[in-house]
Amino acid sequence: MTITVTLPRLHDAQWDIVSSPARFKVMACGRRFGKTLLGSGECVRRAVGGDLIWWIAPTYRTAEFGWHGIRRMSLQLPGVTIRESDRTAHFPGGGYIQARSGDDPNALRGAGLDLAVLDEAAFMSPDVWNEAIRPALSDKQGEAWFVSTPNGRNWFWSLYMMGLDPARTEWASWRFPTSANPYIKAEEIEAARELLPKRIFSQEYLAEFTEDDGAVFRGVSECATATPQDGPQDGHRYCFGVDWARESDFTVIAVFDITTRELVALDRFNEISWSLQRGRLAALYNRWQPDVIWAEANSIGGPNIEALQAEGLPVTPFTTTAQSKGPLIESLALAFEQSEICIVNDAVLVGELQAYTLKRLPSGRYQYSAPAGMHDDTVIAAALAWHGSTHSGIGISFA
Repeated sequence: MTITVTLPRLHDAQWDIVSSPARFKVMACGRRFGKTLLGSGECVRRAVGGDLIWWIAPTYRTAEFGWHGIRRMSLQLPGVTIRESDRTAHFPGGGYIQARSGDDPNALRGAGLDLAVLDEAAFMSPDVWNEAIRPALSDKQGEAWFVSTPNGRNWFWSLYMMGLDPARTEWASWRFPTSANPYIKAEEIEAARELLPKRIFSQEYLAEFTEDDGAVFRGVSECATATPQDGPQDGHRYCFGVDWARESDFTVIAVFDITTRELVALDRFNEISWSLQRGRLAALYNRWQPDVIWAEANSIGGPNIEALQAEGLPVTPFTTTAQSKGPLIESLALAFEQSEICIVNDAVLVGELQAYTLKRLPSGRYQYSAPAGMHDDTVIAAALAWHGSTHSGIGISFA
């Protein structure tokens, strides 16, 4: 009986990978290159022939992306049994595919595999490969695919370098930017280039192994040349950015000169009551007369914003979430990178900006934060002020 299954249509770069005889294939690919579809299609093709296969992702949640393609293609075949409870597809010829999480390498021990696909391998512990998967391939001389966007020069980079060594005949490596996928429009990539800081674009779209120092803001010292202002200049327009705090952190009010694109003043304080904080902000408003005040609305910010709005101040709320914080910080980072902003040479502000870090999560999102024991109050206030200089006074809240 002939079994026909419709697999994803491969572009030339994907064919280079599939046709390689290498046992261990390392693929550093930009976003939307098609690495997940390529890997899931290969899993189904091999399972039809009886192979035992694991699809492994950094977390159970991120494994859903590969499992979705595997399930969709497998359901085209007669006699395939899908078990959603453990994300397993069993094939009539004895092959099976299981989507697994790599968050606990010890849970991956013991299986004899023909193929393992490590999706977003750069964001897993190297123990997944060294202690669990590599031994599981030994008895069947199984194969492994490592597919990922880069994450600095970590263990995935080391595997990539092994694949470039002609002496390691079992290994092969490829690096493909997003543009290698002919189905992604060039203008889509250029739009991302314009919006993202260079480091993120290089990693996510060019698939480059950048130095992983975690720095978010580049060129801060070079941009710390703004002349401090004690009050508004004739003919200039202003906006404020406000980050609230009460005790251990600091409330910061950043004053931004929209006309010159400079952060020209900071007011930073803590351990005073909310009413005094609102009074301090109201006094600054009366002095500077900003067009808009962008203030963080999370928890303690909400009641303060409502009270200030009731007094007639043009306060616009910004609700900080995992979805909204990234674009807020990335916009400020891009402004520094392109020298579009100047800031006062305030030691606290410069220090917090230079220390601010990011970490790419297995989901593909970035987590921005100050290092342990440090503050980020001036960073958030500055980011809100920059946001206010480029946006109208419309509240932003991302679910």
